[in-house]
Amino acid sequence: MCPSVSVVIPTYNRPYPLAELLEALSRQTYKPFEVIVVNDGGEPVDDVVALYPELDIGVIDRRDNEGHVAARNAGVQAARGELIMLCDDDDLVLPCHLERMVAALEHADFAYADAEIVQYRVENDQRIPFARFLFAYEYDLEAMRTFSTYVPSGSVYRKSLHDEIGSFDPSIHNYWDWDFFLRAASVCRVTRVAAATVLYAFSADGDNMSRQLDDRRRQYLRRLCEKHGLGDLPVKNFWLLLDEPEVARRRAESEVIWDGQPIVSRFWMQKKRGNY
Repeated sequence: MCPSVSVVIPTYNRPYPLAELLEALSRQTYKPFEVIVVNDGGEPVDDVVALYPELDIGVIDRRDNEGHVAARNAGVQAARGELIMLCDDDDLVLPCHLERMVAALEHADFAYADAEIVQYRVENDQRIPFARFLFAYEYDLEAMRTFSTYVPSGSVYRKSLHDEIGSFDPSIHNYWDWDFFLRAASVCRVTRVAAATVLYAFSADGDNMSRQLDDRRRQYLRRLCEKHGLGDLPVKNFWLLLDEPEVARRRAESEVIWDGQPIVSRFWMQKKRGNY
């Protein structure tokens, strides 16, 4: 019997990207999954969700905006699946993604895929990709204590993992995924799937969380370092980190599948037709 998957998506006032993600999920070749959308105190998402009746979607409406980490915890707690798949509301997965990830878990407990980092421009509420960069690195746990190449979106793992390591840590905020990965890798079998089946949205203009080099982010990094004994890691620009020799030598080959075309959602089509 195919294991069931719970796809956990925190969202906050991004209906168009969320609709694109639901569109991508509707195209998955692997079918036994539910979707849990955690609306973290934002505008209602019912109009978006209603356009995908073939998906088993549950919505958790949180009264207050408590942050994406707390929202993920709420989604995992509500999950009914044997497996969890994490995904940010502005990231996308290709149609073969879930099928490949579940297959990878035949000999592992935790799987993450390579990604393409995609930059978009927005035209009439539609995201149009204009730049892409392959993000594929060998899995090296010791090296990942200095620079994590784990992309949380699209990663799939056994829900029972949380019984061992607990929930996501909101006190680390920006670095919740790095912390989660290090804790997971300490207790379970991890595998990297060498295929870029995740499209990770990234802005070069500085509005992406990973480019906010502020005092609060430094505080979160210090907490991460203290928690895992990582030493005194500096906060650096993401792109500059990729060019550092110890990171560059981990670059790996990966299967590139995406045809570069945008994913057009039913929500956008309805808006375009003036039906909303």
